[in-house]
Amino acid sequence: MAPRDPTTFSGIAGEHRPTVADLEGDNHWAQLARKHWLKASKAKKVKSEVIKSELWDALEAENFEFRSLLLLENLQLLENYLWPGYTDDSSNYHVLLVALLVAVKSRENLPVWDVFSDRPPDFSSLFRRILSMSLDKSLPVTIRIHLLSFLVNAFQSLDNGLVRKECAPLVSISIWHNLANDTARESKFEEHGQLKKAWRAAAKRYEAADEPIQARLRFERSWLYSMILDFVSRLYEPSQTSLGTGDLIYCERFLELLIDLDGQLPTRRYVNTLMQDMNLLPLIKLSTLFNDEENGLLRDLYSLLRHFVYFSIDDHTGAQHSRAQSYEAHCTRLARLQRTALKHFKSKLTILALSNYGVVEQRLELENHLEQLTDRELSELCTILGYRTSYPPSAKVTVHRQFLMEVIVSGHERRKTFQEVVRDLNIMPTESTLYEPTLLRNETYNGSRSLAIPKLNLQYLTVGDFLWRSFVLYRCESFFEIRKDIEDTIKRMQARSVGPNNSTQFDGFSRMAIPIAKPSILEVVPPKVGHAEPALVRAEIALDTNSLAENVRREWESIRPDDVVYLLAVQPPEDTQMANGHSARSSAGKAGLLHLRAAEVMQLLDENGRAMRDLPEVHMNGHSHRPHLRKLTVKLDASAYKLDNDRQVKGIPNIYEAINVIVRRKGRENNFKRILESIRSLTLSDVPVPSWFQEVFLGYGDPSGANYARLENRLKAVDFRDTFLNWQHLVESLPGKTLEPDGKENSSFGPPYILEIPTVTAPAPRPSKKRRRDDADPVTVSERSVRVSTYRPPNTGPYPVDAPKLNKVRFTPAQIEAIVSGTQPGLTVIVGPPGTGKTDVATQIINNLYHDFPNQRTLLIAHSNQALNQLFQKIIHLDIDQRHLLRLGHGEEDLETEASFGKHGRVDSFLDNRGRFLAEVDRLAANFDAPGSHGNSCETAGYFNSVYVSPAWSNFWETAQTPEITNSEIISAFPFNRYFSNAPQPLFPPSCSKEEALDIAKGCQHHIERLFTELEDIRPFEILRTSKDKANYLLIKEARIVAMTSTHAAMRRQEIADVGFHYDNVVMEEAAQITEIENFVPLALQKPKDGELPLQRIVLCGDHLQNSPIVQNLAFRQYANLEQSLFLRLVRLGVPTINLDQQGRARPSIAELYKWRYSKLGNLSNVETTPEFKQANAGFRYDYQFINVPDYKGTGEMQPSPHFIQNLGEAEYAVAIYQYMRLLGYPASRISILTTYAGQRSLIRDVLGHRCAKTRLFGLPRIVTTVDKYQGEQNDYVILSLTRTNRVGYLRDIRRLTVALSRARLGLYILGRREVFETCYELKEAFDLLFKRPNALMLVPGEVFPTTRLVNDEIVATEMTGLEHLGQYVYEMTQAMIKALQGGQGALPPVIVETEEVNMDGEEADVNGPVEQPEELDD
Repeated sequence: MAPRDPTTFSGIAGEHRPTVADLEGDNHWAQLARKHWLKASKAKKVKSEVIKSELWDALEAENFEFRSLLLLENLQLLENYLWPGYTDDSSNYHVLLVALLVAVKSRENLPVWDVFSDRPPDFSSLFRRILSMSLDKSLPVTIRIHLLSFLVNAFQSLDNGLVRKECAPLVSISIWHNLANDTARESKFEEHGQLKKAWRAAAKRYEAADEPIQARLRFERSWLYSMILDFVSRLYEPSQTSLGTGDLIYCERFLELLIDLDGQLPTRRYVNTLMQDMNLLPLIKLSTLFNDEENGLLRDLYSLLRHFVYFSIDDHTGAQHSRAQSYEAHCTRLARLQRTALKHFKSKLTILALSNYGVVEQRLELENHLEQLTDRELSELCTILGYRTSYPPSAKVTVHRQFLMEVIVSGHERRKTFQEVVRDLNIMPTESTLYEPTLLRNETYNGSRSLAIPKLNLQYLTVGDFLWRSFVLYRCESFFEIRKDIEDTIKRMQARSVGPNNSTQFDGFSRMAIPIAKPSILEVVPPKVGHAEPALVRAEIALDTNSLAENVRREWESIRPDDVVYLLAVQPPEDTQMANGHSARSSAGKAGLLHLRAAEVMQLLDENGRAMRDLPEVHMNGHSHRPHLRKLTVKLDASAYKLDNDRQVKGIPNIYEAINVIVRRKGRENNFKRILESIRSLTLSDVPVPSWFQEVFLGYGDPSGANYARLENRLKAVDFRDTFLNWQHLVESLPGKTLEPDGKENSSFGPPYILEIPTVTAPAPRPSKKRRRDDADPVTVSERSVRVSTYRPPNTGPYPVDAPKLNKVRFTPAQIEAIVSGTQPGLTVIVGPPGTGKTDVATQIINNLYHDFPNQRTLLIAHSNQALNQLFQKIIHLDIDQRHLLRLGHGEEDLETEASFGKHGRVDSFLDNRGRFLAEVDRLAANFDAPGSHGNSCETAGYFNSVYVSPAWSNFWETAQTPEITNSEIISAFPFNRYFSNAPQPLFPPSCSKEEALDIAKGCQHHIERLFTELEDIRPFEILRTSKDKANYLLIKEARIVAMTSTHAAMRRQEIADVGFHYDNVVMEEAAQITEIENFVPLALQKPKDGELPLQRIVLCGDHLQNSPIVQNLAFRQYANLEQSLFLRLVRLGVPTINLDQQGRARPSIAELYKWRYSKLGNLSNVETTPEFKQANAGFRYDYQFINVPDYKGTGEMQPSPHFIQNLGEAEYAVAIYQYMRLLGYPASRISILTTYAGQRSLIRDVLGHRCAKTRLFGLPRIVTTVDKYQGEQNDYVILSLTRTNRVGYLRDIRRLTVALSRARLGLYILGRREVFETCYELKEAFDLLFKRPNALMLVPGEVFPTTRLVNDEIVATEMTGLEHLGQYVYEMTQAMIKALQGGQGALPPVIVETEEVNMDGEEADVNGPVEQPEELDD
């Protein structure tokens, strides 16, 4: 096989991806697929000539073009031909083709390993052959790169048991056979006694094995060592025969593999020792490829590997070393060096031996000392210190003086810790940081090359490691988004040069930017002690808003303190000048950007220096009037300012003189600084995770270790209050359990129920010599019997408002299991498929915690304001005192409640209640005829309670407890008859018994005690003067359920922790839609107590089979796995989950479309028996249908701008169906139109605006949005436009399809191109069901909404042959309706006042033009 250029594998930037025409066309691959595997009813036997001649040779002839490989993947070559036909006798070409297809699937972010799960022995055979081939130097470098990609993907998939079984032996302790000598190995054994036991156990296994097994074990322990030697040889002597950059790409990919191995403890444990023993970092640093100036990516990967190799952690226990421990270890190494120097080289290294550590640890100083040694002495020193000094000839390494020097110096120099790296990274962007080569590489990522960015793995070394990775990735992602916004703004501004001085003039406009004069520096505060940059640089910028439209001017005037703005020096982009074959300008210059500096807003002033927020609007003739000159006071980036001043001293012009534009960004997109500051503060603080959660969070140990059954502080008995509706519900909710009523009760009784589950401790298993992921600690096992007791709920008062609000939801057994687990301490992970009621479960958990643990506080987190408000509104309707509820952040105003639950709204509510409660105190005073102003304040009310009310109750109960007292005497002795005269009468019914009378009296006492308790809670708000103090007191003392979005928590983490906020429980809704760092920050909103965060419960609710967090950049989303949520990672790790298994949202027939994604997803009885689910959809033959939409006017999908995908035919069809439904009487509020692309959403809105918006007969549907924006929502009827006609696009991600199919309750009508989706392997289950029904829309004439026809009734339907047919049908119906209305029959729908259209996330549409959302980018 001739060597090929591996860059051809990546060269698809300008090529088209496979389309339906390719899949069904007459090209070689499509014909081959139809002949050999697509049309076969059963798997055909693989023919060697097909593998070699028709597949391999054809691919090799075109240099393994990625488009062809992708086409073969779409044609299901792996699933339908290669894997079903694989045997031990299969050719090497067969194996290589499997590896190629796996690499393609991995690059496309598709499921990889599921296809191999049916035959584990054959997969093991395949894996071994790939390992052997990866060492075959005769293979072209192109092929070896693909094999390496296969292995990289395997080591990133250790959650898969099939893969883990094959990978684990390759990184076991047996690889220490390759250490330089026995002394090196023995020194490791001395550090940890268990290592020697593991070594001996491995030796015994080897000795007990037969020859084939021993050969396999020898191969496993030498594989990585051999790969490293081959890697080193390529670094030093790149092949001259490999075309292009083959060896370079191979070395980059191998570095990626080493970084992955060193970044997870199970693979790092022995690998890191081997790499250090081989002096791998010095070898790389001195190599030919490393020192080539053009190989920047290789050097960046080296830096990343160096970070992990020297990461401060015990490789064997996983314990992170503190800064003191790290420095102590560093000093120990220096002391050993000095002792060795003094003992063996006293004549030459005496000064080195006597120098202090601060000198010796400096690279240049150490090199100067070592220069005095000869080459032989340097080699001897390395040997004494335990460094390897010889390598096999195959490594092509020459051990020379420079190498020996680098080995010693790199082992003893002072290195920055990851905390110091994070501390020194600037979080405010400049033009240089925005256009760093590393960031630009990330932007052009297409899967063909590695990247020098950390990955979010299945496991992390430490919490600090996780925070470091998150900080780096979030910073990169933020800078990427900022750069895109800045470039878009500059492009819109249309800068050009004018005049002899080439001054810049702007012919365009952007609402996000204003041309300005240079900023005026007002103040430069000297640096703080220990800092080099100024403490504060204050500047003033004049803004002329005179030319701005009123709405844009208001946006600029709404800038808030702490917002980040961007000061730009912009010049017209010039034609690219060539110099020596390269562009003479930087990437920033090509965009027209000379300089960029970020600044924080301090204050916005008018022309007279008055704060804009304090000025009232002046209206003249109905229009607001203000002078349009504004002064913006900002705080410049002090670090950048210092560097600018230093450069200015060297003669570089002052960049602030050139600044001519100020740019702002939308608030939701511009919160990066606060979030990065929060992550950085957590990284620097060594935040301790709760001890019971640490191992599970990091991904080690027993995955169920944080489950309540494993915790010592689990509750023996729990009061479930109103969770169970009755005894029958209790029995149904605990299947397999025997209920044992308490001895004092009958065989069955009503709620509330206290459940006590006896537990027994299972015997501990014998300790194994090797800790495995699946090993289980001694567990506490629940017995099958449950002891049930009850109590009489206390009387809460005589008024209707005193009655508790009780739960009315009949929870399913799975929901009860989730509620039980969530009420107990520990970690609870609840998987809630669409419509299974996970929000109801979360609210009931919160309700139980609120009542059962009155001294605990709960933090409620959600991804979006919308989801948080939905959850909060359900909590409000529970038996929870509203004074204990608090909603932080923007979005509280969208709560559909009369009361305000924001900080200031809650304070106002307390003060409003104060007046009402004090009036009640005056009524009580009148009850006693007590003179004085007792209702004057909370303080006087407290005195009144202690002087009058409490003694009255004491006297009453003393009298009432007399054994001989009668019922009438109790009533006459009751001292509050006058006060309760306005309660429902009679207060004491004439027929009530003595016990009933006493119970009524207790209820009255409860009512009065609650009155004074609330007044006591209000009293601090009388004393505190500032609104800030009142709000902070509310947060840290009064609120017991605090709700906020994950973004708000990340932004405000430091200030929330600083005020002393404390909480015990975290309940996180939409947890699978939140990035992992935003999952983590809410766990750390308080300061540690006794060395760890005092959390008792973490409840995560979500669905990892629906959409993941949205990450714009492909590199961060797929390569770095930034879209990974903590929820998904815990599921992958095997943490026990509670799967809700009954849906109550959709018709059973519609649920069939997505229930295959979930095991055992059933239906609640309501969707099978409720009339609305049994009735048919008026005018439609089917309750769901896929409608094939051909090209409209000769056109299918189109892209008026990149990634802005539209389909006019589907847009017209969707609007026509909507019009048809409205003519039949369907309410517009019950119809949603969804689409998979933002471009199509915009087009449908345009068509609706043209055809429906101004016509009362139709109006507008409830919402038109994208599938991604509609997750978590539902409606009765959904019209879904799939848009694509060339290829499946991003809908190939099954998670998005699941969301799309699960939004409708009663009717789902899908518009798409059948031939596109029927060829997609991942979507087959759903579309096979859809395609069982006709592809043409089937309508039932003569029906109106609602119909009495049942959904399964047979009826004659009319087929719509196409869009024109449906359009004519709707037109005729419209004319008939208008004629009927003119004749006085029927009535028009009511007028709907059209409001300003907002997106699902609450932001106004961008008037600058449509911009594709990140979730729609698939190319």
